[in-house]
Amino acid sequence: MTIFTGGLLQFIAGMWQFPRGDVFGATVFSIYGAFWMSYSMILLPGTGILASYSDSRELANAMGIYLITWFVVTIFLSLPTIRRNFAFTIFLSILSVTFLCLAVGEFTGGASATRGGGVTGIMTAIVAYYIGISELLAAEPRPIMKLPQGHWYA
Repeated sequence: MTIFTGGLLQFIAGMWQFPRGDVFGATVFSIYGAFWMSYSMILLPGTGILASYSDSRELANAMGIYLITWFVVTIFLSLPTIRRNFAFTIFLSILSVTFLCLAVGEFTGGASATRGGGVTGIMTAIVAYYIGISELLAAEPRPIMKLPQGHWYA
């Protein structure tokens, strides 16, 4: 699921954004598609990545560094959304918190931080589905309804 739906399909969707002239969408879809593919490869037993760590604390620290890196990337990507629309700002803000909680959970071994990452991850997915449906409806010539994304006007 993570390799193909979260990874490959999202990466391909990013490539489809370039011809539409949506550089931000292309970047976000592609980079998070790459995240899911890389995360999958780390966890896939056949790659030997997990087995290469003899100490579970060392593996947890490596995963913490991996997740904190994605937290920083997500913070950087959230900056252009401030003027794009409110929905994307919320999406990347919650995703940032998700990565931060998961990283803290890895570094500390705390189940509550990891659980918090799971809860905010579900919230992230709900916002992402909302954005996806709103964009699908907006692309229809005669949509049955429109879902606002909260565009900023300066």
